[in-house]
Amino acid sequence: MTRALIVIDMQRGFDDLEFWGATANPDCEANVAALVQAWTTAGEPIVVVRHDSASPASPLHPDQPGNALVRAVAAVDPALFVTKNVNSAFYGDPDLGAWLSAQGIRELVICGIQTNMCVETTARMAGNLGYDVTVVLDATRTFDLEADVAGLGIVTQTASELMATTALVLQAGGFAKIDSTAGMLAG
Repeated sequence: MTRALIVIDMQRGFDDLEFWGATANPDCEANVAALVQAWTTAGEPIVVVRHDSASPASPLHPDQPGNALVRAVAAVDPALFVTKNVNSAFYGDPDLGAWLSAQGIRELVICGIQTNMCVETTARMAGNLGYDVTVVLDATRTFDLEADVAGLGIVTQTASELMATTALVLQAGGFAKIDSTAGMLAG
């Protein structure tokens, strides 16, 4: 079975903690770089996804320097480069699903930013579309989140709590397996 590494939104704008807030997993970028190196060495396909925010105030807007990919991912010659402005990489350009189908790829290994947003949404869609999905949790990261939720009041979760919740929901819900970088590299 052919597999692909899907690297989601590893962009410099996510280093702007004044905009995003507190984060977890400072090893994310190094772990993504290790996965990219392993896939490159094995000659397996890498898909790089970039979020092009429609909001001019976002660090991820195409006119902002934060739209650029982090060094380890910018150096990749991807099999496919997808741009998107929503959470799921399946709603980007070019069409990820069509490309995967044309390549006969049924196994996806997903990493990147944000764990509970674009990574989770892409993994859920991939699982629903019948792909064999693994999310490499320590090769993701996210940010603390707070919102006034109807019926619940102010709800706050730390980035670490959100990562754990995402892992639980994806695995227990049957959307994806959860693994670590070391586990993927050993397997």
